[in-house]
Amino acid sequence: MIIVTGGAGFIGSCLHAALRQRGLRTVIVDRLHEGVKWRNLASHAPDQIITPEALPSFLEKAPKIEAVFHMGAISATTARDGDLVWSTNVALSQFLWRWCAQNDVRMIYASSAATYGAADKPEMFRDGLEAIDPLKPLNLYGWSKQAFDLWVKRELAAGHPAPKQWAGLKFFNVYGPNEYHKGSMISVVKVKYDDLQRGSAAKLFKSDIPGLPDGQQKRDFIWVGDVVNVMLWLFDHPDVSGLFNCGTGVARSYLDLAYAVCDAAHRARDVEFVEMPEKLRGQYQSYTCADMSRLRAAGYDLPFTTLEDGIRQYVRDYLSRSELNL
Repeated sequence: MIIVTGGAGFIGSCLHAALRQRGLRTVIVDRLHEGVKWRNLASHAPDQIITPEALPSFLEKAPKIEAVFHMGAISATTARDGDLVWSTNVALSQFLWRWCAQNDVRMIYASSAATYGAADKPEMFRDGLEAIDPLKPLNLYGWSKQAFDLWVKRELAAGHPAPKQWAGLKFFNVYGPNEYHKGSMISVVKVKYDDLQRGSAAKLFKSDIPGLPDGQQKRDFIWVGDVVNVMLWLFDHPDVSGLFNCGTGVARSYLDLAYAVCDAAHRARDVEFVEMPEKLRGQYQSYTCADMSRLRAAGYDLPFTTLEDGIRQYVRDYLSRSELNL
């Protein structure tokens, strides 16, 4: 049996679909509420869904668990409630780490590229625990992910018990199906597609970096299917542990992305630049690019989907159809 926290969310539900395709039994830890998150599971129902509050009591009497994929978190980069973010993103992660260590269970967890803060050069995106001390995240979410990574580093350095396999993944800018509940945190790909569907130009934020042209902010955009492939590869290689980047290793501009969405939607390349909201200024990463050498050195050899191919697949197989979900 596999536990997936955040399993009704974006990345978690896509991973869950792949686990169910393998015929594995699953327990999802999440809240469905009254929105559309249940649709993320409509084609691949789990054995059980439990709330985060019920997790400790469930684990006391749980059957044999093979692995925990810990994807659950408050992931909004605009989050402000520090107490809630700490209890959700750090304290729960610490609890699961200790439980996995005590019960001989493997743990693969979500870190984030938000931990890199204002890094703006390729060499500044090195993963691995030895590289994380100097990082300065720009927001509460990124700080919480950095706090847990640092705690893991201290636990290991002190010789405290650890899961028999552990892997943290610094997800870069993930896009794809099942993200529709994310509100303001939905991917730029989906937002630009919606712009076009409303009959307007694809809107991009003007640059807030002196000397950087509008539309030339660059991110490492990764198709969610590639993210799932990385997690499954780690699951299939229980001897591999560590803190790894999870991107493509290629930075692409927002203008590239907007043009790719226009092309995939068979629309003219129409882009409009708008002012960046005040709440994002000074907290906006204008460049990210994953250094993927550590994961490659560990043996991961699958190719990553290009931005154009990923967007084309997203639009063709999901966004342009009546059934949007995986």
